[in-house]
Amino acid sequence: MRTLFTKLFGDPNEFSIKSFLPIVDDVNALEDEMRAMSDLDLKLLADEFRERLDAGETLDDIMAESFAATREVARRTIGQRHYDVQLIGGAVLHSGKIAEMKTGEGKTLTATLAVALNALSGRGVHVVTVNDYLAKRDAQWMGQVYFALGLSVASIQHEEAFLYDPDWEGPDERLRHLRPVERAEAYQADITYGTNNEFGFDYLRDNMVSEAPRCVQRELAYAIVDEVDNILIDEARTPLIISGQAEQATDRYYQFAQIVRQLRAGKDYEVELKHKAATLTDDGIDRVEQLAGIPTGESIFDERYIDLTHYLEQALKAHAIFQLDRDYIVRDGEVIIVDEFTGRMMLGRRYSEGLHQAIEAKEGVRVRRQNVTLATITFQNYFRMYDKLAGMTGTAKEEA
Repeated sequence: MRTLFTKLFGDPNEFSIKSFLPIVDDVNALEDEMRAMSDLDLKLLADEFRERLDAGETLDDIMAESFAATREVARRTIGQRHYDVQLIGGAVLHSGKIAEMKTGEGKTLTATLAVALNALSGRGVHVVTVNDYLAKRDAQWMGQVYFALGLSVASIQHEEAFLYDPDWEGPDERLRHLRPVERAEAYQADITYGTNNEFGFDYLRDNMVSEAPRCVQRELAYAIVDEVDNILIDEARTPLIISGQAEQATDRYYQFAQIVRQLRAGKDYEVELKHKAATLTDDGIDRVEQLAGIPTGESIFDERYIDLTHYLEQALKAHAIFQLDRDYIVRDGEVIIVDEFTGRMMLGRRYSEGLHQAIEAKEGVRVRRQNVTLATITFQNYFRMYDKLAGMTGTAKEEA
């Protein structure tokens, strides 16, 4: 049906792209002028652009000149000149839309156009990368372009932050110009690279501080999200949670870890891996009640045993759904979650609602006190707070 409509009325994306074609002509017309400028003149353009914005012009008014300057600086610093199609991609990102670009088509370079333009507003631009390595690599790589344009660029990591400084010589040859800084300073940069987790958790931590000066983030003005379909569709409702400890009896977790270990898959319980759910059968309920010492004629689901059902549900889920060395690892007597998308160990983070304690009991390590949620937000709700949001992906049509 979609193919039929496309044949009759044309591809709607083609119509949208045509509206961005004039920017290509405008930028190309400025190329000779930009090439004639010195490196210092190009760097001073940022101040001129800011003065024009203060005088009432908009980012759209200076877009062609900013794009042309970024293209020329990229050619000089990293030896890469934006193709016309990348100029269109930059305009799409600036407009707050999603640009579909396949791997190898230069998403990282394309983003510099919209990033540099929007950074001139002085409100900060966040570039959301897939992992910590890319957040450092891109800040170092594209930092050369931004620095030559008179803009500052930083990178935030799990427990550290860096500012691009061409005079800094660090120990890592590949990342030698990333100078360690305080997290708040990294957010004060014109451009900040980081992962969705780091931006989201910093937002939650800022909402828990007792004094405003202790906040690290500033306003959420503009963000470009790489692999946007993964973050805003696949992980959209994934909650970011900051927890604190609560008092909780731990012997019940060990007791029910032993009980569910004696149950048989298929006979006593059924598993739905797609929904990460495990359900007891009638035989399984009878077996659990017998092992838990529930008197004959009474049910574990009776109101008087309501507290036991929580331990049972979490123990069964830990036993049947979560696997060692896939969903988590055990190191030095501690259960550490493994991120299912990146394979990265999520140090210091724990499953909620007693599931982490149930896994600890399953693995025979010390059960730590259960956490209570102090602050939480989903990726979807976090990114909604940006005044303008754009994204890049190679699979936009498939995800549409």
